[in-house]
Amino acid sequence: MAAASLTIRLHPADGVVIARTDILPGTPLPGEGVITAERIPPGHKVATRPHAPGEAVRRYGQIIGVATRPIAPGEHVHTHNLGMGEHERDYGFCSEARPTAFIDPPATFDGIVRADGRVATRNYIGVLTTVNCSATVAHYVADAFRRNPFTGHDPLAEFPNVDGIVALTHRTGCGMSDDEPLRLLRRTLAGYARHPNFAAVVVLGLGCEVNQIAGLMEAEGLEGKPRLRALTIQASGGTAKTVARAVEFVREMLPEANAVRRTPVPASHLCVALQCGGSDGMSGISANPALGAASDLVVRHGGTVILSETPETYGAEHLLTRRAVSAEVGRKLVELMRWWEDYTRRQGGELDDNPSPGNKAGGLTTILEKSLGAMAKAGTTNLVEVYGYAEPVTAKGFVFMDTPGYDPVSVTGQVAGGANVVCFTTGRGSVFGCKPAPSIKLATNTPMFLRMQDDMDINCGTIIDGEETVSACGERIFHEILAVASGKKTKSEVFGFGDQEFAPWVLGATM
Repeated sequence: MAAASLTIRLHPADGVVIARTDILPGTPLPGEGVITAERIPPGHKVATRPHAPGEAVRRYGQIIGVATRPIAPGEHVHTHNLGMGEHERDYGFCSEARPTAFIDPPATFDGIVRADGRVATRNYIGVLTTVNCSATVAHYVADAFRRNPFTGHDPLAEFPNVDGIVALTHRTGCGMSDDEPLRLLRRTLAGYARHPNFAAVVVLGLGCEVNQIAGLMEAEGLEGKPRLRALTIQASGGTAKTVARAVEFVREMLPEANAVRRTPVPASHLCVALQCGGSDGMSGISANPALGAASDLVVRHGGTVILSETPETYGAEHLLTRRAVSAEVGRKLVELMRWWEDYTRRQGGELDDNPSPGNKAGGLTTILEKSLGAMAKAGTTNLVEVYGYAEPVTAKGFVFMDTPGYDPVSVTGQVAGGANVVCFTTGRGSVFGCKPAPSIKLATNTPMFLRMQDDMDINCGTIIDGEETVSACGERIFHEILAVASGKKTKSEVFGFGDQEFAPWVLGATM
């Protein structure tokens, strides 16, 4: 893309182009033979040909909706004249699956090898809760190891290899159905309890909740784990005694947790969660495709990338089913879309409710447009498996996990599945962390990056500015992933994000 161009054309068949900068009315668009009829904000669409009511509008060469009224060349195309509409999708199962060009020898990063051979990128001790009723106690335990800002005393000063003691609490665990909602919560908690980024874990319950500790341990095979301690407040004799016992266990674990050393390991041990939040009209042009290029590199080096946010893949799933390694894998993804259609219908909504006010202010109009840009994070390699929420991810390569589009809930499922690094693209400027996995922030545009440099790790706006190609930016992201997996702190880690963002997906009625 030439830096001097006012607009970005993504495909020859598109009836719109994207404003690179703020374009005033009456401005000729070079190469398009169009004069703008009104102001076009950065990241928004301008029509380059007429569209009749009901006619499909294309971006990326794909349908992003239909004109809801006549659209003339030069007009701003957005929510006032573009709607969802209906269109058929050709799933073409496996038609574009290709052998992966693996890189040998693979790149390496400095990871922490656990006794069972799994590799960690961080080294925390976790405090998990079975129910909201034990949340405060969990925070008391973590607070016992927090640095005092007034005296400077740091209980972890003698344990420099321990990244921290983190309490991950939630708002459910009781007043819930004893079937799928409970199974999903337990699977999520177990995924965190087993996560290699935790050297040890304390699980705290109240004692009378639906999500009983004994049931959790038995259902998820957590019984007898040497570095896992489970306590209930009622059986322990109340808040003070429970806190004291949990703190004692953490102190016992600290010397062992601190004894770790980082050693070079193959990049095949990377499991990268792909996320976007606070997206804008540039997300699908810069940061998402660049992350897709980095994802391809992770896969080619033998690692795993997890695309999620099922409602934000809706309308673009046909591009993924064509890359599925089997029709069975492709159909799993299609079945998820049908479930989400029914789920939103039963809740009195629709999937096009997904684009947020911030998304729309940034130039995104329909969920179809948002999804087509979001799926670019997954690169070009084969879709090898589809997982349910928080299921353990065991396959290598590009996989899909069913999650809501809401970022904290989605990332929680991915980390429970085993993600040890999170890559998070944002156009509006989302601030996020997800302990125990580090979160790398990728800005889609330079103005936001400059405005929020304290929160953003990488500027992908260089692509929009014509200073860098997508592949070059992807290479830069890949090397940042290796550096962060080796211990480099991300901006969100410096701020301490990640304690409050743990958010298991809540299904069913609260009773």
